[in-house]
This record gives sequence, C-alpha cells and structure tokens, in this order.
Amino acid sequence: METVTPSAKQMQYEEVVIPAPWGHIAGRWYGNRVDRPVLAIHGWLDNLGTFDRLIPLLPDYIGVLCIDLPGHGRSSRLPPGVPYNVYDYVFIIPRVMKEFGWSKVSLMGHSLGGVISFMYAAMAPSTVDMIISLDVLLPRRIEDPSKLTKDIEGYLLEERRQADGTEHEPPSFTLSKLRQTLARNSNNSVPQHLADHMLHRQVAKSQMYPEKVFFSRDGRVKYYHIFDIENGLALEMARRIEKKPYLVIKGSLSPFVGPRCDETMSILSKDNPNFEFYEVEGGKHHVHLHAAEECACYIVPFIRNHRPPRSSKL
Repeated sequence: METVTPSAKQMQYEEVVIPAPWGHIAGRWYGNRVDRPVLAIHGWLDNLGTFDRLIPLLPDYIGVLCIDLPGHGRSSRLPPGVPYNVYDYVFIIPRVMKEFGWSKVSLMGHSLGGVISFMYAAMAPSTVDMIISLDVLLPRRIEDPSKLTKDIEGYLLEERRQADGTEHEPPSFTLSKLRQTLARNSNNSVPQHLADHMLHRQVAKSQMYPEKVFFSRDGRVKYYHIFDIENGLALEMARRIEKKPYLVIKGSLSPFVGPRCDETMSILSKDNPNFEFYEVEGGKHHVHLHAAEECACYIVPFIRNHRPPRSSKL
C-alpha cells in the first residue's frame, strides 16, 4: 500500500461558478488549472466539503474540480415545480464538460455521485477515461413502496412551504446540535469532529434566532427521485462501460456495495486489468472522509497509472 502525505493542493483552490439556465453550479477547483482535472461529485444531502480531507492527499500534478449538485451546498436550487432526480443530475457532467471544453472526463463520485458517474459512463463511455467510485456502485433498491409515497408527500409539503411563505426559514439549531444531528443521521459515518467539513457549505445564520443556524440546502432534495437500476439493466450498462479503468472502494461496515453489485462488478472486472476493488476495514459510508488516508493509498496509484502527469490537456 502506498504511503501518501498531504500536498499543497489543500489551500490552493479557486471558487468556480458554472452558469446554468436555472442559476449556477458552484464548485472549487483545487490545484493545477492548466490540465484537465478530476471531476468530483458528492453524495445525497452532502456537498463538495465531503472531499476536504481527501483532496490534499492526491497527487500534486493533477487538479480536482469539486462541484455542489443543484440544491446542495452553494449551487442554485432548481425552479419551483421541478423535482430533483438522479437522471437529471447525470446531465450535470456534460454541462461541466462543455463549460470548460473537455472532450473527456475523469470521474470521482461518492454515493449518489458514484451512481451518477456509473450512469454517465454507460451512456457516453467514449468520453470517460477513468472512474473512482467511493462506497457505491449501484443505487440501493427501495423495497418498501410506502417510502416512495412518503417522499412524494414530503416533497409536496416542502414545495408548499417554500411557495406560500408561511415559514420564512427552516427550523434552526445551534451549530453543536447540527453536528450531533449529522453524526446521528449518518450512523456516525460523518463523526461530530468531522461534521464541519459538510456544514461549512450548507448552513446559514438564522434571522429569527441569531445564535442559531439552519440547513441552507433546498429542502426538496430530501425527497429526490431514486433511479432504480434493475439487475438486467445494470448488467447491460456495465457491458457498455467494459474494460475502463474503474476503482471501487467500500467501507467494510457499509451496506452500499452489497451482493446485488456482484454480477455488475464481475462484468466490469472481466478481462480488465484496470478494474480495482478494495475494502477499508472499519470504514462506514463516508469512508473517504473519516478514513481519507487509507482511501488515498488506493486512489493515488490509480490516478498515477491512468492519469499520469500531463496526460490530458484542456
């Protein structure tokens, strides 16, 4: 396993604003601005802060562009009446590529971001040169139909709240309470001492209670539509990706890369020396955040192999 040390990339970044018809996509571009970077996409209800501890451990020579998905972090919300869904999120990737004039893209995604990467790679495989998938491969299936019903009801309720102005801001809490809430709701996948990496881009100061803050992300994203990839479709998508450099890292305590993914990984890895799978012992879903050093030991050589210095210019 390769030993990695923090790089100067930790402090060297530029805030990025990518125009979109509904507003903008916010991001941070770390490191090298000359060569094409790795595009990093966070998970559901998270933001680009999820990569804070991993970015400084990656190779100095390659940049990383981390983005906030619409409705998350500091990116614009989708217009009223337009629900969030995974399929539409996929189109964020070619939108970013077009903005910067890339003909190819290198993807790194956690959770929802990894699902988005898998879907885009299957749709446009010739434009993807490598994929790093952090504790995910396929979306988890929802076995209980009542959850979908509750999500629809929750979405409509949140939409009405935003539209009629009866509640000008969401419930607010002390920052300490939000750290506890984030740790509890993630099953300590985001422990309290690391919670600020997530919170710094998704809280706002309450106008009603100055000593408190609230989640500033769009409340509707909690009820986004999950794109269920049934087994036959997943296998066909994997065949389209076929033999592409693909790295999957799983937290041993996380259920997100389970037996359902076995057949898909079998296709991705068949006769493919560029497919790699590793399990981080004791890792939870945000394994790249709380076990960044171990994840970097796998990610760094993978990047060096498939995106060596000056391998792809803008």
